[in-house]
Amino acid sequence: MNDIAENTLDITRQENVTRILDAAERLFRHYGYSKTTVADIARDLGMSPANIYRFFASKVEIHQALCGRMLATAYQMAYDIRHQPISASERLRRYVETQHQLTLDVMLDEMKVHEMIIVAIDRDWHVIEKHIDRIHDLIAEIIAEGIAAGEFAEQDPVVASRCFGAATNTLCHPQMVAQCLAKTNRASVDELIDYVIRALKK
Repeated sequence: MNDIAENTLDITRQENVTRILDAAERLFRHYGYSKTTVADIARDLGMSPANIYRFFASKVEIHQALCGRMLATAYQMAYDIRHQPISASERLRRYVETQHQLTLDVMLDEMKVHEMIIVAIDRDWHVIEKHIDRIHDLIAEIIAEGIAAGEFAEQDPVVASRCFGAATNTLCHPQMVAQCLAKTNRASVDELIDYVIRALKK
């Protein structure tokens, strides 16, 4: 098979994968993850379940791919903020504020999406762990630049990044955000971000 034919097959396959994921996400959002079957996704696309299984071995695999796609969007947001021409402190603040708002908008306002995320977290999928590692790497880069600029105290940026993530987890983790929304005895978003950034300067 020549290169042109192989590229055409790759493009066609990717188009089919995208169509399946788009349909699955639409149905998961509308009916919920647990109530949607592979047969429902196939029916929505006007194809047989056997065609779905040519690309994904199970509904779990479809869900995992969707989760990866959502996390890729979140990572791109973090990547763009990491490269903004502003101080390290402001980049860290902007990242947490934006991630918190994303959690509120996407994962909590649409409870069916929230269900998808919770199922993924409960299964401890490697895509989530990989995402966390990549975010920690971006935060460590920001902190390292803040140290070099004299904005933050001398410290191990990798350790500082992990501590920063742990300290702000309640603002970004879907389950924690959901649990803390109605509580009045929790630190506000600004209070927590201010506290963590001050810790980096000491």
